[in-house]
Formats: sequence, structure tokens, C-alpha cells
Amino acid sequence: MTFVFIISAVAAIITALLVVPLTAKRKDMMSSLIGLAVLTFIVLAIIYYLTNIDRNWIALWPLLVLATLAGTILSKGTEQKAKGILFLGSLVLAIYMLSAFLWNADEKFEVAKMDEQVEIEAFDETKTPASVPPQFARNKMKKAFGQVPNTSYYELGNLQIQKVNEEYVYIAPVEFSGFFKWWNGDVTPGYFTMSATDSSDNPEFIEADMAYTPSSYFHKNLERHMRMKHPNKIFYGDVQLEIDEEGKPFYIRSYGKFISARNGFDVEGIVAVDPATGQTEAYALADVPAFIDGAVSPETVSLQNSYYGKYIHGFMNSLFGKKDVKLPSDEGTEANVSPIFGEDGQMYYFTDFTSPKEGVDSMLGYSLTDGRTGKATYYTGNLEDSYMDSQGALQIIEKKFIEKKWQGEMPVLYNFYGEASWLTPVLDSNGFLQNYFIVSAANPEISVYGNTPNEALKLYKTAIQRGGSSVDGSSKAEEKSVNGTVARVFKERVGDFTQVSFLLTTKENYIVSSEIVPFAVYMEEGDIVEVTYLDTGELFLPVKEVTIRGLEKE
Repeated sequence: MTFVFIISAVAAIITALLVVPLTAKRKDMMSSLIGLAVLTFIVLAIIYYLTNIDRNWIALWPLLVLATLAGTILSKGTEQKAKGILFLGSLVLAIYMLSAFLWNADEKFEVAKMDEQVEIEAFDETKTPASVPPQFARNKMKKAFGQVPNTSYYELGNLQIQKVNEEYVYIAPVEFSGFFKWWNGDVTPGYFTMSATDSSDNPEFIEADMAYTPSSYFHKNLERHMRMKHPNKIFYGDVQLEIDEEGKPFYIRSYGKFISARNGFDVEGIVAVDPATGQTEAYALADVPAFIDGAVSPETVSLQNSYYGKYIHGFMNSLFGKKDVKLPSDEGTEANVSPIFGEDGQMYYFTDFTSPKEGVDSMLGYSLTDGRTGKATYYTGNLEDSYMDSQGALQIIEKKFIEKKWQGEMPVLYNFYGEASWLTPVLDSNGFLQNYFIVSAANPEISVYGNTPNEALKLYKTAIQRGGSSVDGSSKAEEKSVNGTVARVFKERVGDFTQVSFLLTTKENYIVSSEIVPFAVYMEEGDIVEVTYLDTGELFLPVKEVTIRGLEKE
């Protein structure tokens, strides 16, 4: 608070000297100087306290313009000329500040520039994606709110997905529900946690007293506390709750710098606060503690996605020609992006990009941004195919369940079996999870749904094969070989190929397409075969190679 008083006092004195004519009578001049300085000091201190604006001097440029204008009008003679020159200088500064967005588009694009690749790696089908939708998790937490002591004092805060002890979970703090509840309660009692992969999991309330929170007031308000400890930092995005491996909560917020003037934003690090004690620490992105997954705020990622999509050829092209312009989707769950976890255990923000042309639902590409480093990769997809965007996937779900009025939420693009595919949880009108829907981005006629993501994946594999596509070995399951005798065999024509399902005398089932093994169409009961397969744990194990004794190539 001391810094607020100092900067407000200095700015107030300078304002008074610029506005009050120094050639007036000494008595009148001194009273005017003191009166205006005191009034300006009070107004600035209130503005600083209420808005939490950063305490950098350049933020006061509007006051400089007004003060020099008033001083020019009120003064006379040489003083008027001098203050007129200062006013002209302040106008140049104002033009510079207000026009920055017109000429810094190239800088914004460079800040947001992404590496480019064709397609993400194939998903490991033996794992479960973190696909429980946040709306469903929030509904379950609200129903479990009876676990909170003095329930009427509190409400559920914002959801945040995180990896804790190798498990993907949702975290949601308990917040005050109003000023008088804060006055009487002083601290919030803790937070909820719930699995982000298992929709049957029940929320658990964890006790952890927190005094510095977003819903607290005065000096205990979290954002104000951060500002008082770091008066000059440029923050962007909301505060988020993260917990360490022992379950201790911390609030974090991204900070950075303006691209130019006071326009644009480039993330540099985080400020972390212990909500129990108020202890505050700033970290550069490279030094962020390992337990923090979302160091870069979703609002920052969304902003940089817009830079990358709009400003590839500058500001004017983003308005008129729109050559190569692509618009990030607004279907994300947090600030138009969706946090997901990759197979490396890192959190990424997913966004798909579409054309600025109205009525077009084809996807131009998609991006994944590392939640810890802010490094982003843009995937073009197979340029020979036209991929459906997230809005198109949601429309298919809406039409599929039009009578039940179910809706999709949080569509995320995966590489399932070599096929770009949308995985989307489906919710009913009350926000409860009904199933998981998978649809091919390149072939929307291929779609399935199941009670769990893994059940839907198994159905999807069969649907792809029936649609005439090959299933790439996308699993990290162990590759094994077996020799045996065919006990039963079933053949089904699927498109241009034959799908062969066979049972060995060992009672294990296998499935293979003639696209992969053409000679499989000749398989009969009693054949002795050598099979190379992936041990995925499924009822029908996917075959990579099969040799039928007597039909080997010479």
C-alpha cells in the first residue's frame, strides 16, 4: 500500500504543477496547488486500489494529456507556450499508445509463432484420456457440497484440471458467497477434488484453510494481495488453484510484458501465493515448480492463438484480404481452449482453427500449447483430407440425439488408429454425462458412442475397419507371437476388404483385415497358424501378421 501512496503523491504533485498557472498570485497559486494535489492524490489512490492496475508510470499517460491540456488553457504567455509544447508531446505519446495495435501485428505473430507438424502421435489405446467434462464434474461437486462445514457461507469456485500423483483430477476451491459471509468466516475451509478420467468417481472434500482467496475482500483479496506484493508486474488471465503432491493448495497467476506500448501480451512467468499465509513468490517459466501444470493461463493461450491465426500477414490483411487467416475455435472449456494431458504427462491446451468464411465447418488445423512453457505446435492434418472442425462434430451429436436433446461438450481431436477423430462427452439437459461420442474428422459417417472412452474406442476400431480404412498400430501394448490351431473362423465383407475373426484352440480371439494380410481370406478351421499381435487386453486382439502353414510364400 505504501507504493500506492508514493506513486499517487508524486503523480498528484506533477499534475498540480502542470495544471495550476505558476504566474498567478503566490497565495492563490499555493492554495490551488495544494488543493489540486490533494484531490488528485485521493482520486489516484482510489483508482489504484479499486482497479489493481499496475503501478508503472506509463500507465498514467491519459492523466498527462489531460493535465497538460488544462495547463495550456489556464496559463498565459511564455508559460502557456511551454505547457503547449508539453501538451503536443503528450499527444504524440497518446497517438503512440492508442495506435500500437495497428503496427505491432508482426511482433504479435512472432511472439505466438508455432512449430508446424502434420499430425499428432497416435493415442495409446491401453490408456484412458482425461475426458470427464468439467460441467459434469462441477455438477457432482455441487451435489457433494454438504461435506463443507458451514455450507451456507460458501460456493464452488472455478474448476482446474491437474495431474496429482500421476492421476488426472479436477480441483475446485470453496469460495465465499458474499461480503458478510467473508466477514464472519474469515477463511475458506478447503477444496474439492475428483477424477478427470473416471466419471463414476465421487468428489472428495479436502480440508485446507485459505485466507487469501479471489472471493475475500480488502487486503485479503488474492488479486489485490498479488498486486501489492508485485506492483509493477503485468498480469493476464484469472488466478487458478493448483495443489502439490501432498495436497497443499497454491493460487497462481501468469505475468509477462506488453508487446509494445501497453498493447499485446507475452507471458514470462507466474506469481504463486500460499493462500494460508499470504507468502508470495515469483517464478520465471523455466523455474516453475514441477507440480504446477497450468503456469500459462488459458486466457494467455487463447490470446496468442488469435495472434497466430489473424496476423500471419499483418493487421490490414486480418481485416480485408484475410489471406491465410484462420480463426481459433470458441468451443474450449476455459477461455476458448481445452486443457488436456498428453502421453508425456504434460498438460496442453487444445484449440482447432477454422476458416473466417461464414458457413464453413472444415478445420484448417489445430494446436497444442504446453501449459508449463507456453511452447505451441500447430498441426495441419493430412492436407489430402478435409477435416471437420469442432463445431461440425457438435452438430453431428446434436442431430444424433435430437429427440433426447443431448449436447456435446469439450470436443478434442485425437489420432485414434491413424484416423483424426473427435472425442466428445455427451451431456443431457441437466448436465449429466450420458456417453462418449467418437467421430472421424475426415469421414463423419464413421461414428460410435459408448459408456466409457475405452468402450467407445473398441467400437470405433471396428467401425473404421467396416468403413474400409486400415487400423494403424497405435497402441504401446506389447507385441507378441503365438503358434496355434484355428478352432473357429468368421469372415465378413467390409468395403473392399474382408475382416477375418478367428479363435485358436487356446481360446484366444484374434481379428485381422485382408488389407493387412491378404492370405487371411483362405483361413479355415484346423489351419496351423503363426500370429503376431498386440496384447491390448481386448476380447479380439488386433493382428499385425499371420502365416498359415502350407500357404507360406516360396
